[in-house]
Amino acid sequence: MSKHRRPAYLPIAVIAVVIIAIAAAVIMWFKPDSQRMDTAQSASNASADASESTLSTALNSEQTEQTASAQNQSAFVTGLERLPRSLKGTQVDGEIIIDENKQLVVTEGLRRLFDYFLSAIGEEDEAVIFARVESYIRHHTPEPAASQAVAIFGKYVAYLKALPEIEKRYGNLQLQATKNGELDLNAVAQQKQDVANLRQQYFDKTTIAAFFGASDSYDDYSMEMVRINQNQQMSEAQKQAARQDYISRLPDSAIKTNIMQQANLGELMVRTEQMKAAGASPEALYNMRRELVGAPAAERLAQVDQEDANFDQRFTQYQKQKEQLLSQNTNSAEAQTQINQLEQQLFDDAERKRLSGYAALQETKTQ
Repeated sequence: MSKHRRPAYLPIAVIAVVIIAIAAAVIMWFKPDSQRMDTAQSASNASADASESTLSTALNSEQTEQTASAQNQSAFVTGLERLPRSLKGTQVDGEIIIDENKQLVVTEGLRRLFDYFLSAIGEEDEAVIFARVESYIRHHTPEPAASQAVAIFGKYVAYLKALPEIEKRYGNLQLQATKNGELDLNAVAQQKQDVANLRQQYFDKTTIAAFFGASDSYDDYSMEMVRINQNQQMSEAQKQAARQDYISRLPDSAIKTNIMQQANLGELMVRTEQMKAAGASPEALYNMRRELVGAPAAERLAQVDQEDANFDQRFTQYQKQKEQLLSQNTNSAEAQTQINQLEQQLFDDAERKRLSGYAALQETKTQ
């Protein structure tokens, strides 16, 4: 069965910013019911694909030439022959769009196409990837759009190679700034400006807007959220009002819709914890969730609550009986055999894998 492989390029300036628990919220509350995972495991798996920073680092580690040799050039017709292992069984991500005059229309999808093939850096030499991408473009695209796309690809790789120099200048500053729990937004803003200046050396305004416009908008949103969160002069209510005001002033677009959804998820987490701590009824929780994320999601979350409550009840029973077995049996091996039998009676295979971690979590809550 084919699957998509889409390298996610996180904006370099805010890699430290976006850890505002949005990814954890999405995984925690909107994952399919049959594939539930521990929250700690979810957070650690937040980003598995190659980022813009990762691509630039990988490219700089390559010692091959930017252009493919004649032998490599002749090795491909469609660009999809002999794909590396990581790309086998996947569908090419991205797009190549041309207008009625066969001129290239630069889109974010073109960058996704480049990133798709560049994600194989390390498995294939840079020269091979160049040959593969050029063959793919020319096989699927008429002139002059094909040559235009190939030229932009060369500039894109050169841009990625130049990025680490900027990262070196600001990496240590950001590390020091975050030691006290706050991000140095002035350093981040200056880094963003340096990256913007670098882009202007390689791309025209149209390409910059198409390739980086969306990620820049998310950067700006993330930075503003951090700026609000770090403002010690504002109360929590004032911060929430400031967040809502910023989002309301964004131009209507798909980006604004996504940001509103992310903001709702963040608020959902906070309000859920607050209401549960206050002993809110399941009906009150459902109404709050329906208002923020809609009825289908609210129903799934209610089911998650029921499953969690059921697990908690069985875990409490398990802990009580486990303690009894350990206190009554002088033979530790026999006691462990009985505990294993108890676990099999009360929990399925997936739940048994959670027991040790869940027990540790419960212990920290009581301390």
